[in-house]
Amino acid sequence: MKKESFAKKDFISIADWSPEDLWNLLLLSFRMKEYPANYSDALKGKSVAMIFEKQSLRTHVTFDVGIYQLGGHSIYLSQQGINLGKRESIHDVAKNLERWVDGLVIRTYAHSNCTDLAKYMWCPVINALDELEHPCQAVGDFLTIIENFGDVQGKKLAFIGDGNNVCHSLMLLAAKLGMNFTAAIPKGYEPVSDVVKLARKFAKQSGAKIEILNNAKEGARNADVIYTDVWASMGQEAEKEERARIFKEFQINAKLMKQAKETAIFMHCLPAHRGEEVTDEVMDGKQSRIFDEAENRLHTQKAILHTLMAGM
Repeated sequence: MKKESFAKKDFISIADWSPEDLWNLLLLSFRMKEYPANYSDALKGKSVAMIFEKQSLRTHVTFDVGIYQLGGHSIYLSQQGINLGKRESIHDVAKNLERWVDGLVIRTYAHSNCTDLAKYMWCPVINALDELEHPCQAVGDFLTIIENFGDVQGKKLAFIGDGNNVCHSLMLLAAKLGMNFTAAIPKGYEPVSDVVKLARKFAKQSGAKIEILNNAKEGARNADVIYTDVWASMGQEAEKEERARIFKEFQINAKLMKQAKETAIFMHCLPAHRGEEVTDEVMDGKQSRIFDEAENRLHTQKAILHTLMAGM
C-alpha cells in the first residue's frame, strides 16, 4: 500500500520539497535530537535496504545507527554484491526490493539511478549522495547552522571550492529557506547552470541572494558560514594534481577566515584532505563545527526516515 499522507514519497532532491516541509523536517530533527526515546518505535517492524556504490563513513554509519534507533532493521548492499544496472536492470532490482523492504537508501554515481529507482519502487527512496546532489548532507548542515545562529534568514553561507553536489544541495536549501548563498569557485568549475537557475527561482520567493563568483577572498567577505569540500571528489582522482594547482588560491586558511565575520563558523562535509582545501589550524580551530555537523547527520536522517516511513 502506497503512503499518501505526505506530499512527497522520496527524498531525492532539495528542489522537490517545499520550504514548509523542509522547515518541518528541521524542527523534527531538533525534537528527535533532544528526545530520541520518544521515537524509538517509529520504524518498528520495518526494513530499509542501503545500496552503496561509493565509499562511506558518515552516511553509512548514521543511517545504519539511525534506522536501529528508530526500531527498524537495515540491510547493507555493496556495489560488488548487487552490481546495480549490470548484473540486472535497475527496474528489476527495484521490483525485487519493493517486495521485501519498506524503504531504500542509495549512494550512487548517476543521479538517474536515484530517480529511476524512485520511479519503479512504491516505497520511499532516499538519495544518500549522487553526482548531482547530497541532500542529506545539506539538511544536517542547516541544523548545525541554526544551532549556532538561531535562524538562517539574512545570514550568508560562502561555499569556497568546487561547484559539486554538496554545493548544489546547500545552494538549493539556502534558496528555499531564505539564506544568502555565495559560491566562490575557480573558472570552469562552477555549479551546474540549471541548478543555479533553479536556486535563483526559489530565492525570488524567499528573499535570498545567490551569487556565483571566481574569487575566494570576495566570496568569504562578511560571511557567517565558510564551507568547503575536497577539490577532487570520488571518481575524479585522475584530476587531483591539476585541481590542486587550479584551486590553490581557494584554500581555507586563517587569512581567508579573517574575511568572514568574527562570529563566523567553518564547516566541511568530510572527509577532508588536510593541508589542501583547508589547513589544520582552521579544521581544529575554535570556529570549526565539522564534528557537530557530522553528528547532526544522524538526527536529520532519522527525521527524513520518520517523515517518509513512519505510519506507512
